[in-house]
Amino acid sequence: MTTPGTLPSSDLHRLLSLFQARRFGAMEQLARRLLAQYPEAGMGWKALGIALQAQGQDAVAALQQAATLMPGDAEVMASLVEAHLSQGHALMKSGHAEGAAASYAAAQRLNPGHAHAHACWGVALQALCQFEAAVQRFRQAVALRPDLVDAQFCLGSNLLALGRADEALASLRRVIELMPDHGPAHANLGNAVKALGRLDEALPAYRRAVELQPDVPLNHANLGAASRELGQMQQALDCYQRVFDLEPAKLGALSDRLFIQNYLTTGTAPARKAEAQRFGILAATQARPFTQWPTRSHVHGSERLRVGFVSADLREHPVGYFIEGVMAALSKSFADRIELFVYANSETEDALTTRLLTHCRRWTSITGLGDEGAAALIHADALDILMDLSGHTAGNRLPLFAWKPAPLQIAWLGDCATSGLAAIDYFLADPWIAPPGADAEFTETVWRLPETFLCFTPPDFDITVGPLPAAARGHITFGCFNKLNKLNDEVIATWARVLQAVSGSRLVLKSGPLSMESSRQHLSHRFAGHGIARERLILEGASPREDYLRAYERVDIALDPFPYPGGTTSVEGLWMGVPVLTLAGSCALARQGESILRNVGLPDWIATDAQDYVERAARHARDVCALAALRQGLRQQLLASPLCDSPRFANHFVGALRELNRRP
Repeated sequence: MTTPGTLPSSDLHRLLSLFQARRFGAMEQLARRLLAQYPEAGMGWKALGIALQAQGQDAVAALQQAATLMPGDAEVMASLVEAHLSQGHALMKSGHAEGAAASYAAAQRLNPGHAHAHACWGVALQALCQFEAAVQRFRQAVALRPDLVDAQFCLGSNLLALGRADEALASLRRVIELMPDHGPAHANLGNAVKALGRLDEALPAYRRAVELQPDVPLNHANLGAASRELGQMQQALDCYQRVFDLEPAKLGALSDRLFIQNYLTTGTAPARKAEAQRFGILAATQARPFTQWPTRSHVHGSERLRVGFVSADLREHPVGYFIEGVMAALSKSFADRIELFVYANSETEDALTTRLLTHCRRWTSITGLGDEGAAALIHADALDILMDLSGHTAGNRLPLFAWKPAPLQIAWLGDCATSGLAAIDYFLADPWIAPPGADAEFTETVWRLPETFLCFTPPDFDITVGPLPAAARGHITFGCFNKLNKLNDEVIATWARVLQAVSGSRLVLKSGPLSMESSRQHLSHRFAGHGIARERLILEGASPREDYLRAYERVDIALDPFPYPGGTTSVEGLWMGVPVLTLAGSCALARQGESILRNVGLPDWIATDAQDYVERAARHARDVCALAALRQGLRQQLLASPLCDSPRFANHFVGALRELNRRP
């Protein structure tokens, strides 16, 4: 007689025969009929679970029941582990990462030594952005199976996401050791060494990723970004063009190409404008612009203007340095006329961010929010004016402006060039970056503030202006602390002529990539091509801001690159008593240096062409007494200028916005 916990031997044989014949549907049907009669038969539940599993169906419940009734059956336990894994895979595929994580955790509890279970659990935790927990799962997986390539790769990638690039390197290199043609591992290896400031190592890693996966746009974008940082602009342009070719609907690569053109001496303003318009047209085709807005301030009434800023740089960044004083003045002296809304496209925050928060009515993060969603959020705030503070710089959100979330949209501050967007109405400039005739450079209507489009917030460091270095050293020291990628071939050639014209002079160059020996050698070689010996160059990497400012104590005259001159670096040099020699160019960005020096009252430091640049450098270098006198009074001259008078700038700024808001 058969007990409730067993099956007749004849039925067991039938189940086995169906299993061997791989007739899993019939096996399932028979198992279900038998379980209706023998519900406590562990073999019945085991057979049902195996049949369901073989058909790709959820077998967890059946196998769990079998395990309860047959706790010592190793085959049941192994099948149950696989069932939990399969359940997790199905949940991950359908987008339910939380449920998948629970399934993978159950598999791991049943078999703690199952490396794949740990790895799958890690993938689910990664999808939930629980990177630290994911790292622990991947560490366990590779401890059990060091040759588990996917787990090694995920471990390195998650460590990278956590900002632990140095730890990520070992895993990524292990992946490449196990699988030399693993394209994503080469790409992330490049990301890791780049995060550690070793761009010279990142470049070959990115190149290898491109070789292995030429159709992956991100590989070309990574190579383009590294090339740009190292000053290899033509390669960067080619990379971003390839990204755009692969993803013609994606605007990021086109925006990157536009920004890179700021560094090049080739090309014309009409050509740059035409490419910007191409960007604007593409952005417009992807948007459905608002045509009505919740409310708009009555221009003759008492309502305050509601003004929004969109930026990824409201922190220790040039944009942060140029906006802090303005926002403080607006909130202190013009609170009855304007209220500020910020839409931040970055999760990076610091002490400057904290100070800016106190000056606005609302601060909203739009990081990770699509253009349509961000535009809808901004539209709901019923702004009068929305301002872009990025242009085509990194982290910009220009495409959301094509949705026209505010009735009046203005470009200002971040990028001294046209956006190309028809939906941006005005470009806020000044008489120097946009002299008469410059309006043709822009798709926007140019509106000129009366003095300067920049207002600098002086550093909060107790650093005094020291004596002129040349007085003690007996030779002039030139300097430039701009990004290395601004040093195009024409700049190098001109600076070499300056050094040749000023006997015994030296040149200090300070930029992040110069912390690498390969970058120092490459730059030295470029100068050597113009007859400048290595000992005349002082090449230094980046340093914290206070140390960076103190480095100006060793510089007599700052040399501005062209056609992309300094902004923050120039004003910081002036604050440290160091005059800057600039070359006024043929477009708004190239005239930024002129705007700064005109507003500080240093017109004699503005050159008209390369020959004039060399001659002015030599003339100023000869008059050491004049340099010493200028140095001692230059900080006060800067602080008294429109460039640092935030209440004065805020008055002009509010006046401009109110006037533009009155226009139809």
